[in-house]
Amino acid sequence: MTLATQWLDNTRSVMSAIEKTQQDNIRTAAAVMANSIQAGRWVHTFGCGHATIPVEEMYPRIGGFVGFHPMVELPLTFFTRITGEMGVHQFLFLERAEGYGVEIMKGYDFDPKDTMWIFSHTGINAVNIDIALESKKRGMTVVVCGSAAAAKGKKTRHSCGKTIFDLADIVIDTCVPAVDASVSLKDHVDKIAPLSTMAFVTSVWMTIATVAEILADRGVHLHIHPSHNVPGDTTARERLDAALAEYKRRVALI
Repeated sequence: MTLATQWLDNTRSVMSAIEKTQQDNIRTAAAVMANSIQAGRWVHTFGCGHATIPVEEMYPRIGGFVGFHPMVELPLTFFTRITGEMGVHQFLFLERAEGYGVEIMKGYDFDPKDTMWIFSHTGINAVNIDIALESKKRGMTVVVCGSAAAAKGKKTRHSCGKTIFDLADIVIDTCVPAVDASVSLKDHVDKIAPLSTMAFVTSVWMTIATVAEILADRGVHLHIHPSHNVPGDTTARERLDAALAEYKRRVALI
């Protein structure tokens, strides 16, 4: 078996574990999110580092729909700068800096009808915990997606003494091993080929599809971001403009 197929097998195993063990949690989270969106409010989404990928995946993108508000702090993503300005060293410091998340939350107006959806593989870093604590103070339901079972026993980096999984109202376990990287390499200590991104994205679309199902069953019209690259679809741009107009209307609330 090649290393490539080892990674594929590991990824399939994680996705199967999510399917087998997390559907009830996904359904519970989706019902809460559907209530927020139906009320004209938001599902706010937050993550750090590669945990911003699921945040950026859900909206805006083809097949997503209005109701999910990405909270992406540029200093907490390091995909364009690795060293120098906004490098990995600074990122590692900031995600562990207690109080930073409190300042992030000051930039928005929240409502108890909102949901906060946080992505964190380990659940121990301070900025995510800040966001969860501040969300709960504001009366929001907190949904956390990450490697909850694998994180048991890990020591938090926050003075509250809790991990983000301890604080969550609803947890969707990504079923990823704590080390994340999944393939051993000859003559190397560290493994390669992580699994958390695929697990996050799997959880995202299982959850969002369920939110859409619930809202459609309730007769709620979804403002879907359409594909505008399909020949012959003469109204795609109109539907896109309508979705963005609805997003603009709602985002004015925050």
